[in-house]
Amino acid sequence: MNIYDACEVALKKCLGVKEGEIVLIIADENTRKIGWALWEKARELKAEAIYTEIIPRKVHGEEPPKPIAEAMKFADVVIAPTTKSITHTLAKKEACERGVRVATLPGITEDVFVRTLNADYDEIVELTNKIADILDRGTQVRIVTRLGTDISFSIEGRKARRSTGVYKNPGECGNLPGAEAYIAPVEGTGNGTVVVDGSMAGIGLLKNPIKLTFVDGYLEKIEGGDEARKLEEILAPYGKEARNLAEFGVGTNPNARLSGNILEDEKVFGTVHIAIGSNYDFGGKVRAPIHLDGIIKEPTVFVDGEMVFRDGKLLV
Repeated sequence: MNIYDACEVALKKCLGVKEGEIVLIIADENTRKIGWALWEKARELKAEAIYTEIIPRKVHGEEPPKPIAEAMKFADVVIAPTTKSITHTLAKKEACERGVRVATLPGITEDVFVRTLNADYDEIVELTNKIADILDRGTQVRIVTRLGTDISFSIEGRKARRSTGVYKNPGECGNLPGAEAYIAPVEGTGNGTVVVDGSMAGIGLLKNPIKLTFVDGYLEKIEGGDEARKLEEILAPYGKEARNLAEFGVGTNPNARLSGNILEDEKVFGTVHIAIGSNYDFGGKVRAPIHLDGIIKEPTVFVDGEMVFRDGKLLV
């Protein structure tokens, strides 16, 4: 598979682009090659293809410029290979509410794009839905690892999002590549310790684990080496809401591997991730200008006391 084959999978199989549909591509200087290839493939599919390029955002979760946010609402399909994530933005949320199909590809590289689009998306859809169904029925989650993670939080009343990588119906949205099932923990309920040992958004692959301590749903302490200090520096300009326990997610893409690119890392089957910051766009109550994911390897996960994963192996 090459970049144009991957573009065809993204546009046809994942987004179901039809002749005459308005397809808006949002890229920046670092993702120009992928963005332009998507535009060429969309044009080949006889879509009304529009290529736009923005200045890279400073952090994940920062809103795109207002003219782009408005343009998103009037497209049929938006596909956004950008350096920083616009996944958890009001612009994406409002576009989806208008019925736009949106795929975001934050931090995408050609290598990741080609590798992860060359996957069995029927299998990914089935696996993602299976895990999301468990979360939908659940009320309490506990995550434990051998390195010291032990955190519990409520998901009562919340519904899981299914980022399957296939978004063919009006208003469906998520990342490409898929896939993950994720949910917003109930605010104020997260207590315990998370040892992030895979990768961290804004940092990449970790040489040393970062220990995060949560009290009543907010990050209270960051411990570790240089990477822990870097995370503290990233969060320093922002207020309390940036430290909200925002997300619990489960990777479901067997082709994905830990690469230091959070877009791919959070999709690795056999890992879970937590995020801090904003969750307003997927069922939570916190709006923050930042959203940072941390990957946890070989987790044991309980939902309402039932073991769903043991050391990263799915049991159900």
